[in-house]
Amino acid sequence: MGTVFSFAVRSEPTRAVTRAMADAVAWLHRVDAVFSPYRTHSQISRLGRGELTVGQCDQEVAEVLDLCRTATRTSGGRFSSTPGGRLDPSGMVKGWAVERASQILYEAGARHHCLNGGGDIQARGEAAPGRPWSVGVAHPLHPGDLTTVVRGRDLAVATSGTAERGHHIVDPHSGRPATGLVSITLVGRHLTEVDAMATAAFAMGDDAREWIQSLDGIEAFAVTADVRVWWTPGFAEHGLIPARGSQSEAA
Repeated sequence: MGTVFSFAVRSEPTRAVTRAMADAVAWLHRVDAVFSPYRTHSQISRLGRGELTVGQCDQEVAEVLDLCRTATRTSGGRFSSTPGGRLDPSGMVKGWAVERASQILYEAGARHHCLNGGGDIQARGEAAPGRPWSVGVAHPLHPGDLTTVVRGRDLAVATSGTAERGHHIVDPHSGRPATGLVSITLVGRHLTEVDAMATAAFAMGDDAREWIQSLDGIEAFAVTADVRVWWTPGFAEHGLIPARGSQSEAA
């Protein structure tokens, strides 16, 4: 998937948890082999070229494409599994894969852990007894600074922005890179949903403010191209550090 994954497991390292760690890592490698658009022989690449049908692919391919269709409907077309006209469900796959890896650990008894897939987080339980997880969000314009810190238990955090790859998210409605925001972070319970909706929200720009408030259980914090920050009302419950030197406003 072209990024780095890390595991922070705070539960006792039993044999079952150790096996689950190996299973979770194997799962992520399998997802990469099946879904990578960079691998010419991956199932998703072959499906996009018409060399395979969905029925000839692993069952997870149909599952992901169905999730993509749901995300497209929910976002009014701002989420797309065919950016630029080419089949590429990467905007769904990473969050879905990390959440599934987290569930593998949880079912094995690792009730307190945090998985980080390229900056997108699925956390379960606590970082330590009585202490929630804290997730720092990089400032897209000031390397080394944080724009906000999210705190909580059993939460998912996903950020879409320009910090690592510039303006790489295309607005399917215009066909051009989305430039209204430089960063948007969504917080919810399930990374599958949160990650996909973060991609759609970035494509929307400031229009995402009202839309996100219509989504159950999801809050947002954004940095605009003119260095303002805004957040949805419920985001403050997770902890908030406004971007240094910026104007701040609640949605």
